[in-house]
Amino acid sequence: MLHYAVVFFVIALIAAVFGFGGIAAGAVEIARILFFIFIVLAIASFIINALRGRS
Repeated sequence: MLHYAVVFFVIALIAAVFGFGGIAAGAVEIARILFFIFIVLAIASFIINALRGRS
């Protein structure tokens, strides 16, 4: 998932360089959403693994 966030961020950078502001804004929003989903899932995974290790 983090890979896709980086891919969309790179697409946004390339689109911004070539002057496609709308496409760049859309790609940035998709990258931001994917990044935050990745963060939430990573934190949940760390917490679950920490709780399983104590049992």
